Amino acid sequence: MATIAAVAAAKPQGDERYPPKINGKQIAELIARVPKTHPRLLANAGQFAQLRKTVRQSPAHQALADAVIAEAKAFLKLKPSTRKMQGRRLLGVSRRVLKRTTTLAMAYHLTEDETFVRRCEKEMLAAAAFKDWNPSHYLDVAEMTLAMAIGYDWLHDQLAPENRVTIRTAILDKGVRLPTKSKRYAGRMRASNNWGQVCSAGMVAGALATCEDEPELAGKIVHMGIHGVTRSMKAFRPNGCYPEGPGYWNYGTSFNVVLLALLESVLGSSFGLAEAPGFAETGAFPALACGPSGAFFNYADGGAGRGPQAAMWWLAQRFERPDYMLGERAILTRQIAKMKTGKRAGSGSGRLLPLALLWMDDAAEPTDIRMPLHWSGGGRVPITLHRSSWTDVNASFVGLKAGSPSAPHGQMDTGSFVLDADGKRWAMDLGAESYHGIEARGMNLWSSKQDSDRWTIFRQSNAGHNTLVIDGQLQVVKGSATVVRFSDDPASPHSVIDMSSVYQGSAELVIRAVSMLPSAEILIQDQLTCLKPGAKVRWGFITKGTCPAPTGAAVLLTQKKATMTVTKLAPDDAVWIVIDTETPRNEWDSKNKGTRMLAFEAVAPASGELHLAVLFTPGSCGKSAIKTTVLDAIGDLR
Repeated sequence: MATIAAVAAAKPQGDERYPPKINGKQIAELIARVPKTHPRLLANAGQFAQLRKTVRQSPAHQALADAVIAEAKAFLKLKPSTRKMQGRRLLGVSRRVLKRTTTLAMAYHLTEDETFVRRCEKEMLAAAAFKDWNPSHYLDVAEMTLAMAIGYDWLHDQLAPENRVTIRTAILDKGVRLPTKSKRYAGRMRASNNWGQVCSAGMVAGALATCEDEPELAGKIVHMGIHGVTRSMKAFRPNGCYPEGPGYWNYGTSFNVVLLALLESVLGSSFGLAEAPGFAETGAFPALACGPSGAFFNYADGGAGRGPQAAMWWLAQRFERPDYMLGERAILTRQIAKMKTGKRAGSGSGRLLPLALLWMDDAAEPTDIRMPLHWSGGGRVPITLHRSSWTDVNASFVGLKAGSPSAPHGQMDTGSFVLDADGKRWAMDLGAESYHGIEARGMNLWSSKQDSDRWTIFRQSNAGHNTLVIDGQLQVVKGSATVVRFSDDPASPHSVIDMSSVYQGSAELVIRAVSMLPSAEILIQDQLTCLKPGAKVRWGFITKGTCPAPTGAAVLLTQKKATMTVTKLAPDDAVWIVIDTETPRNEWDSKNKGTRMLAFEAVAPASGELHLAVLFTPGSCGKSAIKTTVLDAIGDLR
């Protein structure tokens, strides 16, 4: 019933080549034609009026609108933000201000209650009074500029004239002008990671919100944003995967979508950016990278939790892929329930969620699922994913990570895997350590050198992942694993990665293979050659499953009523042990509550060759393939 066309700009027509061809003069001409009316960012007055009608007709819109209004009312009781740094960052404050402006300004347009205008006005005046928005960590400036731009534009006609000037001046002087004054700040818009997406969106928002007052400046910033963001959009090549993991996909892609939507709403085009290789496919990534347990395959510096993303609605609508929304409505419903309590009002999470009202529809859960069961992401940080079903709650799922520890937000998780079955995560990733906690100790978290402090952190090291550790050594940072074989054949789906360069100096050849059997069991195999005789290879995975002390080749893990049998098929002489991963290794490590590692240590024989194999059998498995499983030889694996 309600579609994007009712509340936001339709898909633009015309020259949409990639990379963008538009030049500065052409952008200046477009900006000169922008009406001097507000609102203009993402939606105009007519579209907000249509939104109010849509909310009355659409249960989906009504539910989210009620939640947005509830959070806006909670903000009425909170004092405006103050410039309180956390270490070297103001980012937490910028995110809270962004959440407050998007929520309060949207609440006004939903209700036309000026109480929300006055509270948003106070928030923006408080931020405008900050001495700066911490440009040394430019994400802080970018998110704050977006916050102020949306509040200023959406409430422009309701703001007191003198306050409008104060807020506009802050947007320009503390945000938009900075990239034209400093190559360092301009470089943030051209960054090849999520910074490029976030900083381009923030600066372009500020420029377009104030373009009638500073048209020349706006033209420069828009040109920088359009052409600069192409560097970070390379991350989506070739299949929509994201090198920094699904958590940072949420961040970078959400702001990337905001950037495109800003350009289209004000200038009528995103100038070919939506045609970037892999961008049309990236809307599938959250669903692909999320297991049936509801947890992400959280490789790199990311958590396993999945929340609703407004950008998902935009991507699904733009590329006519309703299956991208698989599971997203249920996630949104849970978030709405939390929003209505007002208890999360003090955080910066969900700060872009009000934008979903502009892009969402009220369609039912998709049944035509075009996303594959087996997927290889390709790109700089390849991952492969296998699942037995999209609709079976007991489905099996395994994600395998290749790539390099030196990648953006990289960890020594090359070869690591996560595994779901029967609605539970059985092999998990601990996620990232607290950035501030490490930085506050004077440790260098952001160096990827082999001897960096980063690798002394348990969660960052290969010892803290579901991969191999040879003689207690770290993985080689400059090494990189490649996917050497991938099959989506339903009869024998599997992935094989070559990790040899990541273990250079410890072994000549290190191969890991993951197979999904017809029984929905998961088989993990490793082949290693040219090990030093007597070398010790730790094989293990971290789990929240509990088990008695291992006594044989098979270990029964339990999570509530669900079970998983883990059977060591090779080598015969290795013995299962349970390693404590809950207790911090060092004073800078966090506690990993409720976790343990099920592991064994294999000793290299005189030949220097080892073959390791482990079978995961879910409790729901009707007939195990353990008796018929044939282990591949190393030549076949490679």
